[in-house]
Amino acid sequence: ENLPPTRDNDVKVQVRACALSWIDTKLLSEIKLEKELLPVGREISGVVLEVGRKVTFFQPDDEVVGILPLDSKEPGLCEVVLVHEHYLVRKPEKVCWVEAAGTVRDGVRAYTALHYLSHVSPGKTVLVMDGASPFGTIAIQLAQHRGAKVISTAYSLEDKQHLERLRLPVARVIDVSNGKIDVAESCLEETGGLGVDIVLDAGVKLYNAEDESASKSQLLPHKHDIITLLGVGGHWITTEKNLQLDPPDSHSLFLKGATVSFLNDEIWNLSNVQQGKYLYILLMIPILEDIMEKLSSSIFRPQLDEPIPLYEAKVSMEIVQKNQARKRQVIQF
Repeated sequence: ENLPPTRDNDVKVQVRACALSWIDTKLLSEIKLEKELLPVGREISGVVLEVGRKVTFFQPDDEVVGILPLDSKEPGLCEVVLVHEHYLVRKPEKVCWVEAAGTVRDGVRAYTALHYLSHVSPGKTVLVMDGASPFGTIAIQLAQHRGAKVISTAYSLEDKQHLERLRLPVARVIDVSNGKIDVAESCLEETGGLGVDIVLDAGVKLYNAEDESASKSQLLPHKHDIITLLGVGGHWITTEKNLQLDPPDSHSLFLKGATVSFLNDEIWNLSNVQQGKYLYILLMIPILEDIMEKLSSSIFRPQLDEPIPLYEAKVSMEIVQKNQARKRQVIQF
């Protein structure tokens, strides 16, 4: 209701869909962006209403999709938002509003993990933990598109059925729901004892079973399991920000010539905050465009929940913030 005037490089967007993602309040605090009220919803799709004087990429009535910056003062979860043109790309006509907003973040994560951190290529074997999650589904599809062989873990019968229904089935689904299957043993068996080239974890077990909840310890692999199943020259991409490797762990990785990389969801935005927009423009826009192209050509088929009306956004966001949503939550206007 009280939007500031459109600045030279701003695009005024009428939001048609906004995806809900977990807000990392600790990260915001660490980079001094924490405040009492945090804007909700950063992945948006919508229609351009107005453009600033210096905007060159867009004009009114263009359909766009993008991710609001980490330091955005405005939420994506509103009817109209002002966005710098560098945070948006055109939405293909064949892609619906909900799919565009619901896929863009997981697409960026998958590209970061598989393209920039591990250089996936034909013939590689990739293990995607929790492959039925929204991120896991996109990561599997990107790895397969690049010619890799994919193994995945399933946390339930429903997850296993989802993975088996993918357009290109994974080479092996490891059902860990009963806690009796050895992930490392299964991966070594599938690769003839050579181990996998790339591992994308969904968290790891850092302590003994008695130190963690039964459900968590049952589903997550131990860090030693991942090191065991990793092949020579392998890449372990971890989402575990507090990963601690003991000297024997490091020695095993050294003997294999393997690497550990940390998948930080906000790396592109942090680059933008610290180094200006130039790096962001060079690297982020091609990623977003490629994600939309793969959505349009059905290479990416996201794991989305049914579109949610705006009046249910508060309840949905609470579920997301508690990490209880198994499908991507998208608000449709």
